[in-house]
Amino acid sequence: MKIIATNKRASYDYNISLKLDAGLILTGSEVKSLRNNSSSIKESYVEDIGSELYLCNCFIKKYASANEKENNPTRKRKLLLNKKELNKILGSVKREGFSVVPITIYFNDKGLVKLNIGLGKGKKKYDKRESQKLKDWNKNKQRILKNN
Repeated sequence: MKIIATNKRASYDYNISLKLDAGLILTGSEVKSLRNNSSSIKESYVEDIGSELYLCNCFIKKYASANEKENNPTRKRKLLLNKKELNKILGSVKREGFSVVPITIYFNDKGLVKLNIGLGKGKKKYDKRESQKLKDWNKNKQRILKNN
């Protein structure tokens, strides 16, 4: 598994309860560009359009040798999920107020591009401060144990 891009803010901004892997519909030049690690999902989000999920605002740089004249690097890309997984995600988004958050883009063992998405609820400001305190304490604890 080769990780292409990660969304580090996802676990900071959301309490992620369920993680799923989804396929992406991409063009050939986009896949070649991803092999060069030229993408970002920092500002991306997953949107529900007509009972289908789309990855929006994901930046994939134009491949240098591609002959495509019109290339939109932040176009909407359809996610490929099983019907059961799709219904579970759509139901929890509509009923329970969850958000679908992209976490990582990677190549699986077969060489296919996959997107790891998570179902999560947004954290409040005090939750974020608490997680930051815990992270800092764990760093200090490791330093103390290392020096002793």
